[in-house]
Amino acid sequence: MKDGKSDFILACTLEELEAKGRLLVSGRHRPVLVVHDRGQVFALDNRCPHMGFPLDRGSVEDGILTCHWHHARFDLSSGCTFDLWADDVPTCPVEVRDAEVWVKPVFGYPDPTAHWRRRLDDGMAHNLGLVIAKAIRGLLAAGLAPVDILRQAALFGARNRDGWGTGMTILTALGNLLPLLPEEETYLALFHGVRRVAGDCADRAPRRDPAPMTSMPGTAQLKRWLRRWNAVRHRSGAERTVHTAIAAGTSATALADLLFTAETDRVFADGGHSLDFINKAFECLDLIGWEHAAAVLPTVIGQMVVARGAEESPEWRQPTDLVLLLESAASELKTGELHTRGEKERDKASWHHHAALAQTLLDAEPDGIVDALKAAIRAGATGTDLGRALTYAAALRIARFGISNEHGDWETAHHAFTYCHALYQAIKRIEAGANDTTTHPEVARGLFHGAMAVYLTRYLNVPPAALPGEHGNKLDDLPAEPSTLLTQLLDSFDRQRQVDAAARLVARYLLLGHPPDSLIVTLSRALLREDAGFHAHQLLEAGVRQFQAWGNNDAGRHILIAVARYLAAHSPTERANYQTTEIARRLLGGRALHE
Repeated sequence: MKDGKSDFILACTLEELEAKGRLLVSGRHRPVLVVHDRGQVFALDNRCPHMGFPLDRGSVEDGILTCHWHHARFDLSSGCTFDLWADDVPTCPVEVRDAEVWVKPVFGYPDPTAHWRRRLDDGMAHNLGLVIAKAIRGLLAAGLAPVDILRQAALFGARNRDGWGTGMTILTALGNLLPLLPEEETYLALFHGVRRVAGDCADRAPRRDPAPMTSMPGTAQLKRWLRRWNAVRHRSGAERTVHTAIAAGTSATALADLLFTAETDRVFADGGHSLDFINKAFECLDLIGWEHAAAVLPTVIGQMVVARGAEESPEWRQPTDLVLLLESAASELKTGELHTRGEKERDKASWHHHAALAQTLLDAEPDGIVDALKAAIRAGATGTDLGRALTYAAALRIARFGISNEHGDWETAHHAFTYCHALYQAIKRIEAGANDTTTHPEVARGLFHGAMAVYLTRYLNVPPAALPGEHGNKLDDLPAEPSTLLTQLLDSFDRQRQVDAAARLVARYLLLGHPPDSLIVTLSRALLREDAGFHAHQLLEAGVRQFQAWGNNDAGRHILIAVARYLAAHSPTERANYQTTEIARRLLGGRALHE
C-alpha cells in the first residue's frame, strides 16, 4: 500500500518486524530487506552487492549484517562493507509511522556519475576488479563518455605509480581503439585498461614530481640537457628538464622531438619497450588532453634513463658489428647530405615504393638494408614513408612466423613490430606538427635501429609460413558468408594451436571484400574476453592502426593476418577477467547470480 503522498509503501507493522527480526518486501521494485536491530529499523537492497545472494538468508549481530554466501559483512545503518572486495550494499529510506514501518524502495543515487566516479577511484585504490567493473558499467549507463573514464584512470595511474607501466600502455592502446568498438566491447576495453592500471599501482610508491626550473631556457638547450642526463642515467635531472620544457610552453611537436631524440641515442633500448612507452605517453595525452602533460609525460623518464641499449648486446656486435654500421648511417643523416638529395627528388614526385622497400628490408643483408634506406631517402621518401614500410616488414615476420619455433619466439617478432609501429607514429607526429616532411636526422636513426631488429629476427621465418590467399588461392574450401566466417574465427580462439586456421579465415574474409570494420571488432572481442598479456594488447592496437594506414589491400590483409596468428597463438586463457565483467553486468541488471 502506498501512502498517496510520496513513494513510500507500507512494509509491515512494527510489532510484526520486532517479532520476526527481518522481513522481505517484494513488488515491482527490487526486493527490500527490512531489519529490526537494537531498537532501530533499517532497509537495504536484499541483494548482496558482491554476487547478488539474498541477504535475508544472512545473519545480524551487533549492527553487522553478514551474507552467508561469501561472508561479506555490512554495517546495517549505512550499508558500508567491512570487506572492500564486496562493495557497499545500497540502502533506502525507512520511516516508522504510528507503529507501522514504511519504506521507499528507491536505490538510485542523487548524482550517479559522481557516485560511480568515487567507486572507480575506490576500486582502483584497492585493486578491486568487481568494484572497477561495476563502476565502469555504472558510469557508462549514466551517460559518461568513455574518454572521461579513460582520463580518470590515466591520471590515477600517473599519480599513484612512480613511473609509466604496462597498464598505462594497455589503457592507451585500448583507448585508441574505442572509436571502432561497439558498446559491449567498449565496456570490456575500459575494464581491461583500468584494471591493469590499478594492478600496476597496487602497493607501489606514489609519484613525486620535481618543480620546473624558473630560468626557462630555450628548446635547443633543453634538448642538449636531456640527452646529457639520459647518457649518464641521471633521472632527476632528466625529469626536471622535461618539466621545465612543459612549463615553458614547448609545443607537443617539439616535446616529441626532445624525447625521441634522447631515446634514440641508445639503440633499440630495452628491446623496444622504452620507445613504445614514450610514444604511448604522447598518445595518452592526445586522448585525455594536453593540459595534463606535466602529470603524464615525465612518467616515462625513469625507464628511459635506465634502459639498456642494444649496443650492449652481443648479437648486435657479432658476427657483424651492426652498431658500427648504424653509427656510420647516423653520421650521414646528421650531415644533411641524404636530406638534401631527398628534397631535390621530392620536388619531382612523391615516393610510393613502401611494399618493395619492406621486402628488401626482409631479404637483404645488413649493408644492403642500410643502403636501401639511404636510397629511399635520396629518392624522396619521408621518415613517415620509411616507418610505414619498416613496420610492414616487421608485421610480415609475424605473418610468416614458423610455428616450429619456440612459443616464446613470438615475443621476439612482436618486439620488433611494436617498436617499428611506435617509431612510425613518433616520426609521423613530428613531421606533421612541424609541417615539414623531410627526414629528421636524429629521430630517423631509429628507423635504422628498427631495420636491424627486423633483420635479427630473420630466423623466425625459416622456413616461412605460407601467407593464406596468395598466388590466386581464394580459399574456396571456407565459407563465403561474412557472419559465418566471423563466427568461425571467434570459435577458433576457443582452441589451442589454431594459428593457421585463424589466418585463413581472416584472409578469406578480406579477399571476398567483406567490411573490415566487423573483422576488427571480432579480433578485438577475441582479445577482450581473454586474460590477455601486455604484448597481445600492444599487437592488436598496432596491427589495427597499421591496417588503417595501409588500407584494405594486400599489405593491410597481411597485417591483420599477423594479428590473428599472434592472438590465436596466445588463446584461450582462463578468462577470469571476462567472468568479472559478466558478474558486474548481471548484478547491475538486477539478476541473481546464485540461482
